[in-house]
Order: sequence, then structure tokens, then C-alpha cells
Amino acid sequence: MSVPEVSWPSVSVVIPTRDRPELLKETLDAIRAQDYPGVLGAIVVFDRSEPDPSIVSDDPLRPVRAIANSRTPGAAGARNSGAVAADTDLIAFCDDTDLWLPGKMLAQATVLTDSPEAEVVCCGLRLFGPDLEIDRSIPLTHVTHQQLLGGHMPQLHPSGIVVRRSAGLLFDEDIPGSYGEDYEFLLRAAARTPVRNLPLVGVGIRWHKGSYFSVLQNAPLISSAVQWLLPRYDFTRAGFAHWAGKVAFAEAVQKHRGTALKWAWRTMLKRPLDARALLAVVVALGVPPSFIMKVLDKIGRGV
Repeated sequence: MSVPEVSWPSVSVVIPTRDRPELLKETLDAIRAQDYPGVLGAIVVFDRSEPDPSIVSDDPLRPVRAIANSRTPGAAGARNSGAVAADTDLIAFCDDTDLWLPGKMLAQATVLTDSPEAEVVCCGLRLFGPDLEIDRSIPLTHVTHQQLLGGHMPQLHPSGIVVRRSAGLLFDEDIPGSYGEDYEFLLRAAARTPVRNLPLVGVGIRWHKGSYFSVLQNAPLISSAVQWLLPRYDFTRAGFAHWAGKVAFAEAVQKHRGTALKWAWRTMLKRPLDARALLAVVVALGVPPSFIMKVLDKIGRGV
């Protein structure tokens, strides 16, 4: 491997991890394989578990550090622990289930190098699983705060986020369970300057049933986190409906029929045929939520 060019910014990839050693290895291998000519290190943050010294590397171009989450338990605290520990020009993020695809880091670093006013750059993603491979991206090169207030853009995944360390941006650790902390992070970032975006499909998102944010296992958490988020921003009608519909479905999963129908009604006042609200009504009327999630899983969709 050649000596890094001084013109390329150094990068730390923060990887929160928890009890996924085999998947973590694949994530690290994909980062090491990037054709990035500068220093591209990894800071693996072990959340509620002991750091594994066997993954540490002092390779000058692809160093790996293993640290413990010293902040709030969960994704937000783990990401912040890594970001604070980073001493590089750029900080990138990648979940321990995801894989960077060829060309990702070089393309994003080029944007930040060529545009000194930019602070954050994202990219497109590929959902993949045993019977699934779907590419998703948005055509926008600049994503504004107002556009993000229109609702979550799942194409802007945390595993595709790269930020200048000098921006001082951290994730909000007050969000219950760190649910939606990446979206809230982008809302604050875009309020400062538009988030840059590449249509390039740069990260593979593993579509799996072991997600810590499965609505079937974590409906109370999702409902609580979204209700934390809603009053803090002046969402558009569509944006409010997007999030309120999630509350409606989460409440329906918990068999809180009255609350679910109330949130479904609030959602449909903003967007009459909102899919999440309609699904919440169906579940509130007795259709098993597991059946609905099984159908959505087949097409790579969540609620």
C-alpha cells in the first residue's frame, strides 16, 4: 500500500458495536478495502460490552482502535464516544452490520475537499439480504433543513454520513433509545448549511431481523422517541404525518387501541391516506402486526 498523499484529509470511521463480532469483522474488512489514498482509520466503540483487543491494528494507513462507550448507553452515546476520540480531519460512521462499497470514501472526501463550506455529506445505499438487493438513493446534491422537515429520508443512512470534525456536530443523547438520532443529527446539520449528498450507492445496509429497532420488539421505545422528537421541530404537514404515523403503528402493536386510533386520526388530518396510519388502523382492528411486517420485509420496507 502506497504512502498516503498529504492532500487527502485523514478519516476516522466510528463503528458502534454490540455483540456482533462476525459482522463487525466484515464491516472492518470493507473499510480496509476502500481505495482511499489517505489515512482511513476505524474507532470501534463497544457499547455495554468490553472492547476486543484482537481487532486493534497499528497499520499507518488503516489503523483500528477499540474503546468503550463512555457516554450514554446506545447508538448516540457510542457514536459520540468515537467522535470525541477522533483526531482526524473527517469523521465517518458505519454500523456494525453494514458494508462500505467501493469508491464511497474517496467520492465523499472529494466533495468535502472541493467544497470548504460543506460540513456533512451522505450517499445512497443498497439494501441486501438472503433474498433481497435494492438500491436506494435520492437525486438531490444538496438537502436543506426545510426538505428534511418534510419527513425522514431513509436513503440518508448513518452508515453513509461523513462530517468535518471541525463542525463539532454530535448526536443527541437525550433521544429515548437513540431511535432516529441520525435524522435529528441531519436536521441540526442542515440548519447550519445544506447537507451534501451523492446519488452514488456507497453503503450496503444488511436487511436483517436482528435490528435493535424492530417495531415488534421495541414499540414502546419507538413511540416514546418519536413523541420526544415531534414537538422539537416545526415539521411540514407531510413530515408530521410521517412521524405521527409511526407512533400510531407502534401504539397499535402494543394493543393500545384507543391511543393508536387517536394518532392515526392525527396523522390523517395532515395526510389523509398515510400508509402508516392505515396500517395502524388495520392492526388496531385485529390484524397481527407480525403478518404486516413479514410482507414489508419481503420488499425491504419498514414502518
